[in-house]
Amino acid sequence: MIRVSTLNKWITQHRDTDVVSKEDLSLAQENDRLRRENRLLKEERDILKKATQFFAGLKP
Repeated sequence: MIRVSTLNKWITQHRDTDVVSKEDLSLAQENDRLRRENRLLKEERDILKKATQFFAGLKP
C-alpha cells in the first residue's frame, strides 16, 4: 500500500514543469517586449541628456 503523501511526492517530482498556459506565455512575451522597449527608451534618454549637456556648454 502506498501512502497518499508518498504518491503526492512522486507526482510533484515528476510533474511536467515546462507546461505553461497560453495566458502565462503571452504575459511573458509582453514582459520581454516591454523590457526591450524600456531599455531602448533609457538609452535614448541618456543620449538626449548628454546632447543637452554638450549643447548647454556651447554658448555663443
